[in-house]
Amino acid sequence: MPSFTDQLNRTITLPGIPQRIISLVPSQTELLASLGLDEEVVGITKFCVHPGHWFRSKKRVGGTKKVHMDVVHELQPDLIIANKEENVREQVEELARHYPVWVSDVNTLGDALGMIRALGDMTNTAAKAAATTHHIEAAFSQITPVQPAVRTAYLIWKDPYMTIGNDTFIHQMLLRCGLQNVFEHQTRYPAITVDQLQTANCKLLLLSSEPYPFKQQHIDELQQYLPHTLILLADGEMFSWYGSRLLQAPGYFNELLNKLKIS
Repeated sequence: MPSFTDQLNRTITLPGIPQRIISLVPSQTELLASLGLDEEVVGITKFCVHPGHWFRSKKRVGGTKKVHMDVVHELQPDLIIANKEENVREQVEELARHYPVWVSDVNTLGDALGMIRALGDMTNTAAKAAATTHHIEAAFSQITPVQPAVRTAYLIWKDPYMTIGNDTFIHQMLLRCGLQNVFEHQTRYPAITVDQLQTANCKLLLLSSEPYPFKQQHIDELQQYLPHTLILLADGEMFSWYGSRLLQAPGYFNELLNKLKIS
């Protein structure tokens, strides 16, 4: 039986090519769809909104943080795809007592490309996965980063405001765009205040569409405290989804950077 090592250096053994896959990660669910695994994927989370026809038709096993074990057992998967950050460790460990669970750990573009290739190897779609990584690398080579770097803050949550540190995938995407994360001295997802935003002297403030759905009203609220800062809404999927969505991200980044040139 073939064995595979995940991105936490855990080794799993599969009985063969997986025929009943559950994905607990939205961006990786979208990737599995792009690899053509429509029949093989039997379960997804309630946050796996892409592709839309999967969201409407596939069995939902709960959320990324609260998996319904009884639904998983009902589906009897032969492979579960999870992620270190997005899923709860105790739940992953419980699932691993019953099924092969492959866990990704994606903090850089290189990690994402490695994850894509690994899923291709496990699901007998290596050629499609290789083509996907090739196209992603080519697309990222076309990003034209702003120069000099623009002091930038990126918010993912409200009440309290939360931003991103230097050990996140979003931080790496900002760097690719020539955007300097003013909170790069922090790690993970620290809570911050408006006072800290003012002190940071950011020239650009990006408000993400997820996990908190920032809207124009939030731009208006913050603009009064940051009158000299350009505040824009950002597509969170482009900055934080590390599957096949990366094919679209560079084009989106270039459009965003063009807004900076004309502002």
